[in-house]
Amino acid sequence: MAKYVPDITTNRWIIIAEGRSKRPKDTGKQQGTNKICVFCPGFEKLSGSEVYRLGPGEPNTAGWQVRVIANKYPITDFHEVIIHSPDDKRDIDSLPLEHVHKILLTFRDRYNFYSKNGHVLIFNNVGDAAGASISHPHSQLVVIPKQINLDALTFEPIMNTVGESAHFTVFCPDFSQWPFEVWIAPKKRGEYFGQISQEAIGDLAAVLQDTLKKLIFHLTTGQHFHPGVPMVTFKDGPAYNFYIHHGQDWYIRIIPRLVHRAGLELGTGLSVNIIDPVDAAEILRQEIR
Repeated sequence: MAKYVPDITTNRWIIIAEGRSKRPKDTGKQQGTNKICVFCPGFEKLSGSEVYRLGPGEPNTAGWQVRVIANKYPITDFHEVIIHSPDDKRDIDSLPLEHVHKILLTFRDRYNFYSKNGHVLIFNNVGDAAGASISHPHSQLVVIPKQINLDALTFEPIMNTVGESAHFTVFCPDFSQWPFEVWIAPKKRGEYFGQISQEAIGDLAAVLQDTLKKLIFHLTTGQHFHPGVPMVTFKDGPAYNFYIHHGQDWYIRIIPRLVHRAGLELGTGLSVNIIDPVDAAEILRQEIR
């Protein structure tokens, strides 16, 4: 069982999850080591109890396209792992678009499955610097009791637009706390993520993939030099987080992990962003050649 501890002064909460220290880790491993990937086909019985799949086959067997398992090392009482595909390397930025669509359909289905149990947060960690412990592309879902207040950002005004589609706007908020932070917001406001339509979720697949491609391209190739704009790049391959806001007026927030939080941020709660969101949006608007 998860243990929730309140800070009576700020009304913020801490989750005590001692089991997380036992989870396996294969990111950042030394070159030449050979370890099995429990999220790959053929190891279904090792990875955890299957609760959902897209694709043929019986639970805990091969044949799946997207697979959801109960997390063996949960943070909260309901904690799932959403394995994006059988592919050990390709992620949302490089999988076929129709497969990205299936991942997002899975996100919506699992969100709605738990929506009456509490706050449903879907999040994604890519790279060792972003907190990923297993490199096989996957996302996670946790459910937090309704009575726990979440210190989450509400919808930010749309400024510094990167692009838009029929259903979504991509932008770098003025309030960006991280370099090259990007938000994807639906044009239809006032809804929860679980209410997204079939048409909109197909559009979102293309928008999310395109946005991640732009970020990864600019931040791994060093092609974003502009006079007066600091050069920042991923140091050891792509490292970023994204999450889908749990509440009404949902959005997707993408955070490239280009800097570490230090003493000033930890001591004051203030964030220091070394890239002006205006410049970040201008860079990301450029066509990838």
